[in-house]
Amino acid sequence: MRFISVVLLVILTWGCSSTQKTQTPKDDGQIEFVIIQMNDVYEIAPLGGGKYGGLARVAHLKDSLSAINPNTFLVMAGDFLNPSLIGTLKLDGQRIYGKQMVETLNAMGLDLATFGNHEFDIGREALQARINESEFAWTSGNVMEVNEDRKTYFNKNRNIGNVALKPYYIWSMKDADGTTLNVGFASSCIDSNPKDFVSYEPVFSTLESDLTELIPQSDIQLGLTHLTVEQDTEVANRFPALRLIMGGHEHNNMSVPTNNATVVKADANAKTVYVHRFLYNKATDALIIDSELVPIDDTMPNQAATQAVVDKWDAILQSKLKEVVADPNEIIYTATTPLDGTDSASRGIQTNLGGIITEAMAVAFDKPAQAAMVNGGSIRIDDQLSGNVSSLDIFRVLPFGGHIVKVDMTGALLIKTLNYGLEKRGKGAYLQRFNIDRNARGEWMLGPSEIDPEGVYSIALSDFLLKGYDIPFLTAEHPEVLGVYTPSADEKAGDIRRAVIEFLKG
Repeated sequence: MRFISVVLLVILTWGCSSTQKTQTPKDDGQIEFVIIQMNDVYEIAPLGGGKYGGLARVAHLKDSLSAINPNTFLVMAGDFLNPSLIGTLKLDGQRIYGKQMVETLNAMGLDLATFGNHEFDIGREALQARINESEFAWTSGNVMEVNEDRKTYFNKNRNIGNVALKPYYIWSMKDADGTTLNVGFASSCIDSNPKDFVSYEPVFSTLESDLTELIPQSDIQLGLTHLTVEQDTEVANRFPALRLIMGGHEHNNMSVPTNNATVVKADANAKTVYVHRFLYNKATDALIIDSELVPIDDTMPNQAATQAVVDKWDAILQSKLKEVVADPNEIIYTATTPLDGTDSASRGIQTNLGGIITEAMAVAFDKPAQAAMVNGGSIRIDDQLSGNVSSLDIFRVLPFGGHIVKVDMTGALLIKTLNYGLEKRGKGAYLQRFNIDRNARGEWMLGPSEIDPEGVYSIALSDFLLKGYDIPFLTAEHPEVLGVYTPSADEKAGDIRRAVIEFLKG
């Protein structure tokens, strides 16, 4: 009814325009704006056989909301440059490392991004290239770049030279009747990814300092963070100036009320986004926030410009995957229980996904290995797989590929390797295993029997694990490595992804 009334009013006003002068609307002191929130997005194309996600769909949503209210803003709450399957591929001799994501976000019209811990996976040089390529703003909060013994904010190289990223960001807007508003964004990132070129300043003291500068320059302050929900909750309780905290890091949607602001996070990979509608009264400082979790699925159209970029990168991806499997999009498995590929689980506990990968490794040979191990850091999806699982999903789980080797080793070396992996819990060297466990006394068992230090065992390993990168002493040259079988490229064990795909299909 409101829309019809507005249309009738427009028609009547237009009909009388010959006798009346057009009047400028009076500033009513109220302003409405919209923020679309994404977080933890690693894939640009839809997942689950096209059922959910897809950044061209999010771009369509932004266009639709912008047509209603031009003051519509799209933000990313960290983790988008890595990990991704496309990002691990090489183009013109260099790893893509998030180039596809920046190009897609540029096409979407992303307005603002903050760092997530995975942005630093790709290294200083690649990260700088992605920042330079971005057409959107960044805010760096408590994250600084380390150059020798000097710390500075990260920067973007523009035509005028290097421009430092700001620890906070201000969005200035005006509505149709002339009401103006400055919205300030304060940001912070979790310190869970140590790199020699990154310094994570303390979360709370840095936010306090940033807000001291931000509050006098803005009418409203919001949080755009990449922290744990516990940290976000503490931020909300410590800093009542923040009216809403739009966060990332967890991969499942949540809306967590606190004593002050609400902490909100959408689902990873744009399965959902949050749409926040704000109505602010400048005279009274009253702010109404209506937050809606919007599913991004196959009922939503694609925006053409963004879809063209997605199609370009998908063609590159498909050509690479078809070198390994004939149909990358084939549904090979249905996960009624989600398969846990999150970083924290893969690097800290035995998971159901780790068990599937390692069992597939063991049986990938004509004569199966007795057991199998893979470093948890090889599992890069940092997500859970549920419902229909395609071959493409397995490539997302194990983007770096590589072959499987069958190693004859002494029981003593096997025990030493397992103990080292256990000591590295929380790191990439933690071992996912098949047919190996610990008994109540803490002794390592292979099947029903305790591992004999004097025995010899046939163990399937990823070729990466046998190169000594994560476990320094585990190499083919170790004197207690008694034999190594390396498969040919066309054997099932010639590519770990192909071995897992064939195992799940079987």
